[in-house]
Amino acid sequence: MADKQPFYLTTAIPYVNGVPHLGHAYEAILTDVMARFKRLDGYDVMFLTGSDEYGEKNAKKAEEQGITPQAIADENTAAFQEAIQLMGISNDDFIRTTEARHHKAAQEMWRRLNEKGLIYLDKYAGWYSVREESFFAEGELREDESGQKFTELGTEVEWVEEESYFFKLSEFTAPLLELYSTNPEFVQPSVRLNEIKAFVAQEGGLRDLSISRHKNRLEWGVPVPNDEDHVMYVWLDALTNYITGLGFPDMDDARFKKFWPCDYHVIGKDITRFHAIYWPAFLIAADIPLPKTIFAHGFINVNGAKMSKSVGNVLSPEELVKTYGQEPLRYLLMREVSHGQDGNFSHEHAVQRINSDLANGVGNLAQRTLSMIYKNCEGAIPAPNALNEKDKALLETAHNALYKGISDPDIVNQFKFNEVLMIIMNFVGECDRYVDEQAPWTLKKEDPERMKTVLYVLAEAIRCIAISMQFVTPGAAGKILDQLKVSDDERSFAHISVEYALKSGTSMDKPEGVFPRIVIEEAA
Repeated sequence: MADKQPFYLTTAIPYVNGVPHLGHAYEAILTDVMARFKRLDGYDVMFLTGSDEYGEKNAKKAEEQGITPQAIADENTAAFQEAIQLMGISNDDFIRTTEARHHKAAQEMWRRLNEKGLIYLDKYAGWYSVREESFFAEGELREDESGQKFTELGTEVEWVEEESYFFKLSEFTAPLLELYSTNPEFVQPSVRLNEIKAFVAQEGGLRDLSISRHKNRLEWGVPVPNDEDHVMYVWLDALTNYITGLGFPDMDDARFKKFWPCDYHVIGKDITRFHAIYWPAFLIAADIPLPKTIFAHGFINVNGAKMSKSVGNVLSPEELVKTYGQEPLRYLLMREVSHGQDGNFSHEHAVQRINSDLANGVGNLAQRTLSMIYKNCEGAIPAPNALNEKDKALLETAHNALYKGISDPDIVNQFKFNEVLMIIMNFVGECDRYVDEQAPWTLKKEDPERMKTVLYVLAEAIRCIAISMQFVTPGAAGKILDQLKVSDDERSFAHISVEYALKSGTSMDKPEGVFPRIVIEEAA
């Protein structure tokens, strides 16, 4: 058997100064869905996520609470790890930036840049955002009536003057513009690439980047090699996690050789600049190949408003899973948010979508078909007799058009999973129309042999639907396949084929529903 093609993707590593929310859930599920899809499509997948634990916000929070920054990091990282399990995320590794392996990788990256003469010590004076952990030029800020300055994201800045090591980012203006020009897929969607190009091409080009903090200001960080007075700061440290997880600095590590360069870094649109400017500059400087694509997804608003603690509309993964169930939540987020765009979440629409597509759609189709087979075909897959044109057309769609549609690279490689799910749901609708037209409940009395053919065709269509839905609802789809007695080694996309069709006479267990209907409780 030929070796599987490697496929490597990552989430951003969330900063653990708080607890996970709907935005974290969306990014983790989006990345997981791609990982599962590629596994089903025959790829050897490496999927990395983790936690960003250093930085000023955690240090200040720990000081306020009278505990160590490590204690804060341990507590909050545990919450993110629990959320990952709660959402059914299939990551292969979880990197913490406080781990020894990451210190080793980040310090090696520093050494490489330093050996190239790209790091220097100087004094910095400028506007700084603690929340965004970045310095900003005057032209990047706005000011309110009181004179307080803010970033584009609305976070306050303060004037800071301190000694810092700098990376000569200014030397990479031309190389980065060349990268964007020759590789337009480097940043997706294209609107994000255009934003990055405009920023890099602005008058004066890029400014050198502060990459350390003096211990008089911040002690919580990866120690700078050969300077005990400084710690590495945020982006050089955090971004390096993507290669730490592959064994860097050992570039002969089997994982590094197999999976780098990364296929996708999946990130929020608010951190595109750091991933599309800083990260490729660091890698070019360190003589490390560049990732293939930075995919910047949008935000999820709640009832049309941006999530905010002050508004009180921040939703946690735990609350969402408790309300809707793990897999209905996964389906909902993938079905409702378009390619790279912002999405909107509302409880009423969530219930409507889940009930329509899952409970009344896939779930009802599977339950009523398999129940009829179990009751009327001696609990076994029936044998089809002469297939008519409608039977053949439905099976043709199941065996050929369905997989061709959902695996279209123009859809999948742009994370357009809402379109993938629309293709599947359109086929579910086609199956429903076939059921209504053929009326197997009537055929039971008038033509039992024809009923068996209709039920076989439907069961085979359901097999293909269940295989195709494993990337987003693996548990429920797996239960349908279990009920059809499909073996574990015949559940990849390659098995959506006539040669793996259901075998007549295969005994079935009593069918059980997999997508319960959500009922909105009326207020008393």
